[in-house]
Amino acid sequence: MAVTGETDGGAEVVGTEVVGTEVVGAEDSGQATADTSGQAVIVAFGQTLKTLRVRAGLEREEFGRRIGYSASTIASYEQGRRIPSPRTIERADEALDAGGLLTVWKEQVERAQYPVFFQGMAKLEKEAVELLAYDTHVLNGLLQTEEYMRAVLGMRRPVLDQETVEQRVVARMARQDIFSRWPAPLLSFVLEEAALRHPWGGKAVHRGQLEHLLLIGEKQHVELQVMPTERECNAGVDGAFTVVTRKDGMRFVYTEVQGTSALQTEPEQTTLASARYGIIRSQALPSRESFDFVERLLRSL
Repeated sequence: MAVTGETDGGAEVVGTEVVGTEVVGAEDSGQATADTSGQAVIVAFGQTLKTLRVRAGLEREEFGRRIGYSASTIASYEQGRRIPSPRTIERADEALDAGGLLTVWKEQVERAQYPVFFQGMAKLEKEAVELLAYDTHVLNGLLQTEEYMRAVLGMRRPVLDQETVEQRVVARMARQDIFSRWPAPLLSFVLEEAALRHPWGGKAVHRGQLEHLLLIGEKQHVELQVMPTERECNAGVDGAFTVVTRKDGMRFVYTEVQGTSALQTEPEQTTLASARYGIIRSQALPSRESFDFVERLLRSL
């Protein structure tokens, strides 16, 4: 078995032989927040970028023009205040004739944009052939609009600084590439009615989020279902969770609460979680009725 690094559950999954349950919180990581643990990587990348730019004899403005960014954005990258996308890193490497000295950072920089406790889950989402998510209080990050993200992140306590909010928004938006990936993974979401009714960010944000759900629900490989509050039976009484299956058949169960997360990999537990999700789906409204439910809620706003 092999478990290394940090993830949502405190460990990055390596290969296919991972068992047990890993749990991590801010206190376990030795950092005040999840974001600060990746800051060293971002700063080191920025220093490398600046060194190569100076070596190439380019001012920030000229370098920015070559890769499509302003001088101020280049400064933010070099100072570790913003995180470049993998494509930006590739363009920078090419523009500076770095010979791979920048692209070798791509994976580390991409991971660093996520809180420590979520890095492993973000990796699993990229490898998923099936993802089953049950959400109770806040909509899944894969389903959120940018405005909804900002509203939810803005309500966090302790308060997040603006750069951290921007970093997390960019990271969540990047995760939504899962909807356009090919081969398309099978995606299923069961949403508690309460999560749909919370007007996070106000009426305009709420409306935009519901409209976004309807668009996502039209995708052929996506199933959205609503669990009405009036249901007398609900197998999801223990709270939200996500089941992810990789191409190799390995299955994982991710749970998160109050800054602490767990990633279960024991076959018995992951099988039970998958079965539990199946029961929850059977208790929720069917897809067509769920679609109508969201439409009615939208019209009522």
